[in-house]
Amino acid sequence: MTEIQPLLLLAASIVVLLFFILGLRIQAFLSLLIVAIGLGIAAGMAPMTAIASVQSGIGGTLGYVATVVGLGAMFGALLEASGGVQSIAKSLVSRTKPRGAQWSLTLVGFLVSIPVFLDVALIILAPLLYGLARKTGKVVLYFGLPLLAGLMVSHTFIPPTPGPIAVADLLQADLAWVIMIGTLAGIPAMILAGPIWTSFALRFIGADSDGMRVKLSSDEAAASMDMAGDEQVSSGREVASSAAILTILLPLALILLGATAKYWLPLGGMRTFLEFMGHPFLALITATVAVYYFFGIRRQMSRASLLKIMTRALEPAGVVVVITGAGGAFKQILVDSGMGASLASAVGTDGLPIIFFAFIVTVIIRVAQGSATVAMITGAGLTAPVVEATIAAGLTYSQPQLALIVIAIASGASVLSHVNDSGFWLVCRYLGMTESEALKTFTTMTTIVGLTGFAMVNIMWFIL
Repeated sequence: MTEIQPLLLLAASIVVLLFFILGLRIQAFLSLLIVAIGLGIAAGMAPMTAIASVQSGIGGTLGYVATVVGLGAMFGALLEASGGVQSIAKSLVSRTKPRGAQWSLTLVGFLVSIPVFLDVALIILAPLLYGLARKTGKVVLYFGLPLLAGLMVSHTFIPPTPGPIAVADLLQADLAWVIMIGTLAGIPAMILAGPIWTSFALRFIGADSDGMRVKLSSDEAAASMDMAGDEQVSSGREVASSAAILTILLPLALILLGATAKYWLPLGGMRTFLEFMGHPFLALITATVAVYYFFGIRRQMSRASLLKIMTRALEPAGVVVVITGAGGAFKQILVDSGMGASLASAVGTDGLPIIFFAFIVTVIIRVAQGSATVAMITGAGLTAPVVEATIAAGLTYSQPQLALIVIAIASGASVLSHVNDSGFWLVCRYLGMTESEALKTFTTMTTIVGLTGFAMVNIMWFIL
C-alpha cells in the first residue's frame, strides 16, 4: 500500500459514511459497521477476516464502555428525578445579582452536565431561565447562553459523560487525567463562550449588553408561556443543593484518588482499597447506590418508581453504547488492515501533529453530520490506530498526552453546532430564538468552546 492510498481510502470511507448517515438516513451504528467492513475489504483484507476484526473491535470496546455509560446514565437519571439538578441551580443563582447569575449558571451547567445529558439538563433548567428573565426584565438568552456554555463543556470534555468515556477507552487514556485535562481546558472555554461571549451575542437578538429589550419576540414569548407551565410541574421535588453537588463530585473524587494513590501511598491495604474504589466501575456504582438510597429511598420514593427511572435511563445510553461499539470496529479494521501504520507514517511525513489530526478529522465529521457524540466516537476510531501505530514504531505517549488527544477530539466535536444537530433545534425551542439568531449566538458559542479547548490543548501539549 503506497503512502497516499490509506489517506485516499480514509477520505473515501468518511464520504461514504456521511452519505449513509445524511443522504440515505441510515442509523450511525449500522452505517459505521457497513463502512468498516467495506473499508477492510478495500484495504485488502479477506472478507471473513474483516468480519472477525469487526467482532473483535466491538467486543474489546463494549465490555468497559457499556458498563460505565450505563451506570452513568442511571446515576444522572436518579439525580434528575430527585430534583437535585433544580436544587443546585436555584441555590447557586438565588444568592447573586443578574451579572453574577450568569457566572453561577455557567458553573451550574458545568456541574449538572457531568451526570445528566445536555438536552435533559436544558429541559429541566429552562423554567429557571424564564423565571430569572421575568424577574429581572432581561432576555432569556442573557441567562441561557452561559448555562449552555457550561453544559457543552461538561458534555464533551468531562467523564463520565458518554463521549469522553468512549474516546478515552478507544485511546487507552487514563480517566483521571482526562478529568483533569478536560477541566483545565474547559474552564477558560466556558468562561469565554459563556459570560464573556454573551455580552456581545445579545446584540444579535436586539438587546443591549445588559440583556434589556423592550419587547420579546413572538417565538420567545411563546416559549416563555410554555416554560411557565413546565416550572409548575417540576417544583416540589428538591433535595439539598450541597448534598446534590457532593454526589456529583463523589465519582470524580474517587477516580482521582484511585489514580493518584500510587504516588502518595506505599503498597498496602489502604492503597489497594483506594485503587479498587477509584476504578470507574466502583466509583459509579458507589455514586449510583448513594443517590438511589439517600435521594430515593430515604425520601419515600417507591422502589417501583426508582426501578422505572433507572430502566428508562438505559434507553438513550444503549444508543451511545452500540455506536461506540461500531466505532471500536472501525478502529480495529484500521489496525488489522495495516492502514493505521500507513496513516501514522503519512501523518508523520507531512509533519501534522497527532492533536491536529484528531481535531481536524473530528471537526469534519461534526460539521457534516451534527451529533457531537458520533463525531467524537468516529474521530477516536480514526485517531486511535494512528496512535497505536506510532507507539509500535517507537514513539511513546504519556498518559497526560493521551488525555490531551482525547480533549482535542472533544474540542473538534464541540464546534459549529448548526441545523443538522438536534441540540440546535432544542436551543431554538427553549430559548425562543429563530434559526438565524441561534446561528449567530449559539453556533458561535459552541465554536468558541471548541477552539478555546483546542488552544488549551496545544498550550498544555508543550508543557506536560
